[in-house]
Amino acid sequence: MTAIPQPTAWSVDARQFDEHAGVEEKLRFALHYAVLAPSTHNTQPWHFIVDGGCVTLCADRTRALPVVDPFDRELIISCGAALFNLRVALSYFRLAYAITPFPAPADVDVLAHLRILREGRCDTSLVPLFDAIPQRVTTREIFVDEPVPSEFQRRVVEAGAAEGCDVVCIESGASREDVAALIGEADRAQFKDPRFRRELASWVHPRRSQDGMPALSAGMRALLDLAVPLVSSVIRTFDVGGGMAAAHHALAVGSPLLLCIATGTDDASAWFAAGQALERVLLTAAGAGMTASYLNQPIELTPLRERLRTTLNLDGMPQLLIRVGRGGQAPHSPRRPLADVLS
Repeated sequence: MTAIPQPTAWSVDARQFDEHAGVEEKLRFALHYAVLAPSTHNTQPWHFIVDGGCVTLCADRTRALPVVDPFDRELIISCGAALFNLRVALSYFRLAYAITPFPAPADVDVLAHLRILREGRCDTSLVPLFDAIPQRVTTREIFVDEPVPSEFQRRVVEAGAAEGCDVVCIESGASREDVAALIGEADRAQFKDPRFRRELASWVHPRRSQDGMPALSAGMRALLDLAVPLVSSVIRTFDVGGGMAAAHHALAVGSPLLLCIATGTDDASAWFAAGQALERVLLTAAGAGMTASYLNQPIELTPLRERLRTTLNLDGMPQLLIRVGRGGQAPHSPRRPLADVLS
């Protein structure tokens, strides 16, 4: 007997939205799109509390990464991306809303409070991004060797600016080589640390079915010249920083475009804004047939972060480094059931 494929979070269907449902039910439906946001190591570090026509977005610190992200910077960025998806979905379903960021200074886990408005204007600029939410995917494969149109670069710069962030396009070969050198240096430094390897291995594990990252793809194994998949036991046991440095260097240099998202300050509010800018950029890319992946290693190490800032001549602080291009369709990362992140 052939097994019937079970629906996944990525198969959410907007046609199931009930125009006649109560506001709380509509809000809960929109949250199906919020949880499709990207997150570091696919930790999905968010929790939503729904009360009538209001939802509170909280950081789930139990899913933090104390080694690679000791100040929860990337955790808050991930939650910002989830909030942006929710904004897009609510706008698509013609639900006006008001957001209060960091509404409870005494509780650092509470990142935002969103209230549905009976009367108000929807952000129609977000509606065209809705279809890209389930299309967006992270790929670690090599991109097609073709230039990225200048019009696309203009659009992603504007996407970042709409969320109060700067997006720097790194297109020239020399600049990509400089950034790639920093990525390789960061890889070697991180993989020398057994704590980093243990933390990474715990999220790259074949037993994880609802979160975490898959073992490296075939293309990445070829770059590393490995005969077997790089799985958790290998990462935990061996310093593979040299191989990862070479692989990521090749990806950075070979990608037609690198993007750096930067903010004027370097605090929780800036990180939250960077997450929303990130998802706006990624959805803009997905809508244009582009895909992306992350090369944040230099930003995760303070000395290299400063050097990246100098290399790119940034006034602000770099928060995210991603590569963008055209590539094959990769499978989506798994997602936890909505019930697990909702109360």
